[in-house]
Amino acid sequence: MKLLRRRFLQLAAGAGALSAVSRIATAQTYPSRPVRWINGTAAGSAPDIVARLIGQWLSERLGQPFVIENRLGAGTNIGTEAVVRAPPDGYSLLFITQSNAINATLYNNLNFNFIHDIAPVASISRGPLIMEVNPSVPVKTVPEFIDYAKANPGKLNMASAGNGTPQHVAGELFKMMAGVNMLHVPYRGSPFALTALIAGEVQVMFDTMPASIEHIRAGQIRPLAVTTTSRSETLPDLPTVGEFVPGYEASSWYGVGAPKNTPAEIIDKLNKEINAGLADSKMKARLADLGVAVVQTSPAEFGKFIADETEKWGKVIRAANIKPD
Repeated sequence: MKLLRRRFLQLAAGAGALSAVSRIATAQTYPSRPVRWINGTAAGSAPDIVARLIGQWLSERLGQPFVIENRLGAGTNIGTEAVVRAPPDGYSLLFITQSNAINATLYNNLNFNFIHDIAPVASISRGPLIMEVNPSVPVKTVPEFIDYAKANPGKLNMASAGNGTPQHVAGELFKMMAGVNMLHVPYRGSPFALTALIAGEVQVMFDTMPASIEHIRAGQIRPLAVTTTSRSETLPDLPTVGEFVPGYEASSWYGVGAPKNTPAEIIDKLNKEINAGLADSKMKARLADLGVAVVQTSPAEFGKFIADETEKWGKVIRAANIKPD
């Protein structure tokens, strides 16, 4: 009996060692075929541009195409669910945005639990939204805007890219913390909202730097502040909202995820290569031109950030009673 038990333990130990060797070998040969990287935003959008930059880097470094697949619908949820249901083998990745953290509370009947079902791989970038107004609005600073809004309660229209989008929740957080009353006007995407802002159909918007920067440079819209805790290198003279509304912070951020149970060796390999790209001077410069700053993290650090963002925006959504379109 002792001999049988000893033989069983030897076989079990051998199987465990073979499993470990197999996992390491899999990571060493990964990827051996094209990788599908699903992005829930439209082609040509700021997230799409960033995804394609990183995808090209990974393709060149790892020798296989990282194919960006734009899977639109339900505020990025359709694309997210496609990755949740994909085999956990590293060949289906998700381009994560702030919308994923928002949607965890915004939608009541999702077929997945984002934090539980998606494994964090790496952060990519974090950047400000810009609080911006139509030039006809007679203000040039955040304090002037707050005074003007309080003198005209309910008369200012605040555009967004849609109910529950990062632009919307950033604006709702400002309304709550600054104590102002503005009418939210949702549009079907940032380009439509920006067009309305430029035309003067709405007076204010909180939008991403990549979407707004050229319109700011052309004088079509007037920036008042950035929404991050520190000033932007792209517009260094622009103050932060938090300088006038203490504690205010909102950022537009991107990262990479994979289906849960994706081998840790593959996640670590992707994390290493993505962080190498973010450390590359040319990549950093190209992202800086888009108004975003690179953020290098471990998978665990990115996972904690996602959890913190999910909790933060969940409070805003519940307090403002935001519902999806």
